[in-house]
Amino acid sequence: MAECENSNVVGQPSGSDAEPPKLPDLLDRGWKIFEEVDTTNEALGSNSIQVKVKRGIGMLEEASRMAAQLDLFSRNEELEEVATADLKYLLLPALLGALTMKQTNRDKRLDIVQTARAYFMDFLRRCKEYNVSRFELPASTGEDTSGPDEASESGLSAAKSVPRPSDLVAMAAQRQAKIERYRQKKELEARLSDVRRAVDSGQADDEVSRDFYLLNVRRWVTVCLEEIESIDQEAEILKKMDVLKQSAATPPAQPVRPPMKPFILTKDAVQARVFGAGYPSLPTMTVDDWYEQHRKHGALPDQGIPRRVAVDDDTDAKEREEEEKEKKAEQDDEESLLKARNWDDWKDTHRRGYGNRQNMG
Repeated sequence: MAECENSNVVGQPSGSDAEPPKLPDLLDRGWKIFEEVDTTNEALGSNSIQVKVKRGIGMLEEASRMAAQLDLFSRNEELEEVATADLKYLLLPALLGALTMKQTNRDKRLDIVQTARAYFMDFLRRCKEYNVSRFELPASTGEDTSGPDEASESGLSAAKSVPRPSDLVAMAAQRQAKIERYRQKKELEARLSDVRRAVDSGQADDEVSRDFYLLNVRRWVTVCLEEIESIDQEAEILKKMDVLKQSAATPPAQPVRPPMKPFILTKDAVQARVFGAGYPSLPTMTVDDWYEQHRKHGALPDQGIPRRVAVDDDTDAKEREEEEKEKKAEQDDEESLLKARNWDDWKDTHRRGYGNRQNMG
């Protein structure tokens, strides 16, 4: 592992005269990196783990290109025809998918799970071609379009909540398949632990080594089936989240409403506008205006002189009238003098209140 961490590009040590890594070394290093990342107690999102994941993916991708160039596998051959040394290279896409799922970039999560699913499907198709084990190949993305679309087109919530008999049969079969995969996985892991000790000791012959790699391939079949099922559920949620984000980013256009004009709910102002339009026998000022006018004249009860203003106003008017008469008399106005004399004569012959017929009983 130290050699792998000190390398610069796909496990290749620094130096111009260093030999390029070989296919077995790339697979072994990438496989070891996956096991370390899968069993570590360090946070998966830490920088050191993510750097290690990226390095392992690069090694396994380079190993996959080399294996494709060597044309190690063919659809026309049986599993028994594959050499024991080449069996382990069947695991390349499975390990690539598993390491890809260890990436923690949230912004690219949908792309990550879709890429990992493609790797797992590639592995399962190759295992299906070689009849490594008996299993149902999952549907590719977009192949199963009958159930959800029909339910959405019908628009009936009852049809979604109440499963049909065929759905119940499918659910029961799916549950049984999960139980069977779990049983096979535990059984394969138990057999692997026994065979691994012989392989790690270096004393395993060709038959033991072949059994070891076949057990690994069959175990990864169960792992990939479980991973694809989880990926399909996660991808559906991620797609819905993307739709919600897009709808939130582009809100529907709404008609522009004209700005509202400010309005006043003052009772006095409304009354002044209605009653102050010139109608006879109706108030022409608000209470506030009346109060302000009387306050200026000091005619309010709390000002202590409620009736003095009217008397003062009459006194002032009489004084002004007398002053005008005196001015006219001083100026020898004949008309004024004649009028004054006639008024004095009339008062001598008529008593006070003569001619006032309004107050007669």
